[in-house]
Amino acid sequence: MQTTAVILSGPKELSLSSLGLTRPAAADLVVEVAYSGISTGTEKLFWSGTMPPFPGMGYPLVPGYEAAGEVVEAGPESGFSVGDQVFVPGANCFEGNVRGLFGAASRHLVTPAHRVARIDRGMGAEGALLALAATARHALAGFNTALPDLIVGHGTLGRLLARLTVAAGAPAPTVWETNPARRGGAAGYACIDPADDSRRDYRAIYDASGAKGLLDQLVTRLAKGGEIVLAGFYTEPVAFAFPPAFMKEARIRIASEWQPDDLTATRALIESGALSLAGLITHERPATDAAAAYTTAFTDADCLKMILNWSGHA
Repeated sequence: MQTTAVILSGPKELSLSSLGLTRPAAADLVVEVAYSGISTGTEKLFWSGTMPPFPGMGYPLVPGYEAAGEVVEAGPESGFSVGDQVFVPGANCFEGNVRGLFGAASRHLVTPAHRVARIDRGMGAEGALLALAATARHALAGFNTALPDLIVGHGTLGRLLARLTVAAGAPAPTVWETNPARRGGAAGYACIDPADDSRRDYRAIYDASGAKGLLDQLVTRLAKGGEIVLAGFYTEPVAFAFPPAFMKEARIRIASEWQPDDLTATRALIESGALSLAGLITHERPATDAAAAYTTAFTDADCLKMILNWSGHA
């Protein structure tokens, strides 16, 4: 079986091409993707060529870990049916030397059924955001952690962290954003310029910006015994001055990728109406415009989330 997929051949070398797919097994699904998202975290690092050494990394690769579509073939042991609407967190299903480290930016995907999640068809393009929402939930649900009272960065992940905090019934967090254009869209919480914030007793600070050199500044904003959660991805060594952190008895935690229970819990929050994904998608382009879409996603500050629409592709 052949499919059309985005191929990243090297830094900023991106094209649309035809690839062979591996044959599905009895517990596999073939999913026809309707929408795939573009991540401004790890995908941007691969696109720009700044990704640190990472297991399985290499070019050429099919990027992406956010896809929503319809099951068009269901193996007899899959537990799914043709026509089911699902979220797919990428797939390693491509023939030849193309890597599928993420592998969601493709019209068709072959994936083990246990990796997908059923979603409501009415979610449309927002169905592709499930992984990012689950990543935010994973950061909040870490071992012995407090919900944030300060979130750094009002991108898609920062907004999801804030929405999940409010949905949990916690006091509304403060969100810092240095870009005035991104301070809009705050629902139930305040998004401000960090220069306008004099508070220095935050219990839990979540950094969703991935900005370098920020840790020392965040330590000064902690209450004694407070926690800083690194929820972004950092390309350079993360360092901090020890004496101020020592005086605060600061705790530093790293939040990695979501786990299956995060996906289940996040889907339940969305279905119950407790968590909204509205307003997070700012741009949508047909997959034929993939090269331009990726450039926009990574260089346009007004682009919060770019979605590729795969309608009409084989």
